Order: sequence, then structure tokens, then C-alpha cells
Amino acid sequence: MQKSLAEFIHYLQVERRLSPASVDAYRRDIRRYLHFLISRGFTSLEAVESKQISAHLLSLRQRGLSPSSVARNFSAIRSFHRFLVSEDMVQKDATEHLRAPRLWKKLPSVLHQSEVERLLQQPDLSKPAGIRDRAMLELMYAAGLRVSEMLAMKTSNLLLDVQFIRVLGKGLRERVVPVGGEAVKWVERYLGEVRPRLAGRTSEQFVFLNMRGNKLSRMGFWKILKKYVEMANLKKSVSPHTLRHSFATHLLEGGADLRAVQEMLGHVDISTTQIYTHVDREYLKEVHRTFHPRG
Repeated sequence: MQKSLAEFIHYLQVERRLSPASVDAYRRDIRRYLHFLISRGFTSLEAVESKQISAHLLSLRQRGLSPSSVARNFSAIRSFHRFLVSEDMVQKDATEHLRAPRLWKKLPSVLHQSEVERLLQQPDLSKPAGIRDRAMLELMYAAGLRVSEMLAMKTSNLLLDVQFIRVLGKGLRERVVPVGGEAVKWVERYLGEVRPRLAGRTSEQFVFLNMRGNKLSRMGFWKILKKYVEMANLKKSVSPHTLRHSFATHLLEGGADLRAVQEMLGHVDISTTQIYTHVDREYLKEVHRTFHPRG
């Protein structure tokens, strides 16, 4: 079983070229699945049937995993079994007749435009860290970036003279995203006034650095964002992804084409982008409730 897992991970890395974070998630989910099978006395994947997979998914739910996490585990297990069949390691796909667990519809948390503005106003621009933080927040909101995309961005990816950036997204897929004048202004100010003071030999041309001159970490950005959310007195649950959700929602509220938003977000499937049309409808309902005399 462990050999099968090792070959599957190699396939994800070499053939599918998934990011290290995605590969780690697959490895973790499949290891948990194999441990479940071993605990039930299985020594071969050939003997596994759909009922064992269903029992494993049920055990995950009983242990408190969210529906989305259970669905992610199922997706990983299905990919694993399809790989086993394609490589002739087993004769049948045990997931063939299983349906993905149903998920509750959960709309992403989104900030109103006024709340985004309050958040952007919080960094102390008299300090180098404040200029850096304003540039990061402006760029994330302007381009709908994932936090991993922003932190991995290098100076060579910035095409600020034409108001574009190159983004390396999931699965190493590259996209070119426009950015507005405000974001360009703050990033250029950071690059001109702050980054040269921070950059050292180990900076590797990453755009956003910590105060020691190293690439800023995800945890470092989380702490920065949390501080400004508290300062702005925002009562919503705000994560780095909230700015990405807000970017997409505000574009659609303004009349943007769904496929254009899909391209800017880097979604492979437009159905992933369509969740923001639900958010848009919720916004319209809120406007109606607030301003209509019979709302």
C-alpha cells in the first residue's frame, strides 16, 4: 500500500505538476485512508470495495470534519483509485459507483466596498511596514490574489508600467491580471522607498519581505491582516481569501462578465466562479430589504 502511495505522489508531482501544498494535502488524505483500511485488516487495495470507502468517509464526518473536508478526502481517494486502475495496480475502480458527498451551500464572506476602504486605511504610512502592508492589501484586492500567489510573487512578475502582473496560480498555471492605478501607486512606493532597505542576499527577488529581509510567510501575513481587521473594527470573519472573494463580488456587482472574472481569478471551471453570482444575488436582496418600503 505504501508503495502505491509513493507512486501516486510521484505522479502528482511529475505528471500533474501540482503545487507542494496540494501534494501534501493528497498525501495526508490518502495516508489517513490507508490507515483506516489497515485498521480494518486490509493488506491489499485490490480487495477494497465501495462500502469501505463509504465507511471511511462516515468516520471522518463523525470525527468532526466539515462536509467540505470530507468531500476533499473523497476527491483524493477517487483520484488515487483511478490512478491505480490506470497503472494496472488493481483491476477495478472501487469509487466508480460512489457519488461525492453532498455539500451545504456556503457563501464566502465578503466585505462591502466601504469596509474594504476602512481596512485599506489602517496601515501607518509613517512607518516602512505600513507602506508595505498598504501595498500588499491594495494588490490583493486589486487583483483577487490568493495569499500564496501574492507571497510567491517576484519583482519580475510586476508589469506595473502597463498595469498588469503575472501570477503563478494552482497547478503552476500562469495568468496575467490587470491592476488599477491605486494598487500600482502603492506597490511602486513600496518598491522605491521600503523594499531596498529590507532586501538582502536571501531575498530572491520576492516582492514582499518581512522586516528581516526574508520572504514574508503566510502566518506573518495572517497576523498583519488580523491586526488591521481589529483596527478597522470589522465585525465579520475576515481571512486573506476574503479580499479575493470581495474582488470577484464587487466586479460582478459592477456588471463584469462572469468569464472575465473567471480568467482573472484563475479558475479552471466556470462553475467555481459562479458561486459569486449567488453572493451577488444576496447583495441585491440586502439592498431590497434595506431600501424598499415593503422590504
